[in-house]
Amino acid sequence: MKGFSEIFALLAVVVAAAAAANVGINWGTMSTHPLPPINVVNMLKQNGFKRVKLFEADKSIMEALSGTGIEVMLAIPNAMLRRMSLDSGAAAAWVEANVTGYGGGLDIRYVAVGNEPFLKTYNGSYLQYTLPALRNIQEALNRAGLGSRIKATVPFNADIYNSPESNPVPSAGDFRPEIRDLTLQIVQFLHSNAAPFVVNIYPFLSLYQNPFFPVDFAFFDGGNSSLRDGDRVYTNVFDANFDTLVWSLARYGFPDMKIIVGEVGWPTDGDLHANVDYARRFNQGLLRHAATAGGTPARKSELEIFLFSLIDENSKSIEPGSFERHWGIFEYDGRPKYELDLGANRGLAAVEGVQYMVRRWCILNPSTPDSDVEIPANVDYACKQSDCTAMGYGSSCNHLNFQGNASYAFNMYYQMKSQKGWDCDFSGLATITYEDPSDGSCRFPVMIADGHSLFLIRKTVVGVLVAVFEGCLVFLLLVS
Repeated sequence: MKGFSEIFALLAVVVAAAAAANVGINWGTMSTHPLPPINVVNMLKQNGFKRVKLFEADKSIMEALSGTGIEVMLAIPNAMLRRMSLDSGAAAAWVEANVTGYGGGLDIRYVAVGNEPFLKTYNGSYLQYTLPALRNIQEALNRAGLGSRIKATVPFNADIYNSPESNPVPSAGDFRPEIRDLTLQIVQFLHSNAAPFVVNIYPFLSLYQNPFFPVDFAFFDGGNSSLRDGDRVYTNVFDANFDTLVWSLARYGFPDMKIIVGEVGWPTDGDLHANVDYARRFNQGLLRHAATAGGTPARKSELEIFLFSLIDENSKSIEPGSFERHWGIFEYDGRPKYELDLGANRGLAAVEGVQYMVRRWCILNPSTPDSDVEIPANVDYACKQSDCTAMGYGSSCNHLNFQGNASYAFNMYYQMKSQKGWDCDFSGLATITYEDPSDGSCRFPVMIADGHSLFLIRKTVVGVLVAVFEGCLVFLLLVS
């Protein structure tokens, strides 16, 4: 029996190692109070992440990753595509500064040229720049002697391909007609350089955009919904979407092209279907699916994925939806939102050494009547300048009463402005409290301290200690 248990344990370790090897994570930085990069990198190592995808060349993050052995996909923002496409010298300079400049200490494997540049909502803004920028970056890598190890690619949104309504199955997949020729030129260039096709797939959006979409089909453990495509049966929309791309590539002579899923995940707030339970269910199912190495019905090979995302970002655009600020598997302060087994039969390790601002909150003064006509305008102002996405329909703070809503809005503004005293006024309606106003699932956060905030905290602590010392000295003088 001992032999069997040892074999089972060994197999578990092998599976865990395989799962960790093909699962990376996206690290976005659109936050008003980011965590120190070195703390986050230590957390990545503790949790066994071997790959990370960055959306821009952030020097502090790249320095923290140097020497760790964590593989990096480093992105060039869409805003830089025009310059990179028109000026090969600019592309070479970018490679020199952000790739060769680290002397091999940073293990970059891919350069992502743009992010979803063919997205429908961009209305063609980046179409003419993407391929020339891709060429210039790859050529710069080649001239630097890195072309065989580092590949330039383009992360596409899954909206660049689909199946016709008359035959909505993966094997009928094809690229969108208006971008097909350009997409195939990029595919040909990637193929000629042995670079992968990178695609972002979001099953959550299927539920968000279609109220009639079968909920079970969005997850990996549902058995109530399925899709038959010839002799293949699909029990989840991720596989169906992935294989639609497989068939689209095969249609034009690229049946074996390597595919990496650059973004896939589930948000935890900001929508009725964005919650912790669904996020845990989806992401754990996804990780199990990736660990089996069974692939999809049309591509029986190991899946390579980058989870989206690492940490919540409270300053992301919410034009696509309020959920955009809540994709992280970790809270803004690096605490795990839920239990998630990454393959080592243990829960997530939190970011260590986090320092917060003073534990105080800005709330609506309890003596203020609900009828005060200035409350709505002040709440609206606070929300526009901060993050009130948790107050939306079906979200974690949707149950608050009138005073609770005002307090939440005031506090988010106050915290995101780094607790400056004048930012808790709101026409005299607000007041500071040292009693946590969090209510059930609705958490009133205290932000992470930056350098200035740490100085203020230390100054406050010193002030308190001095006051205590002075009080003791006065007492001793009086009794002596």
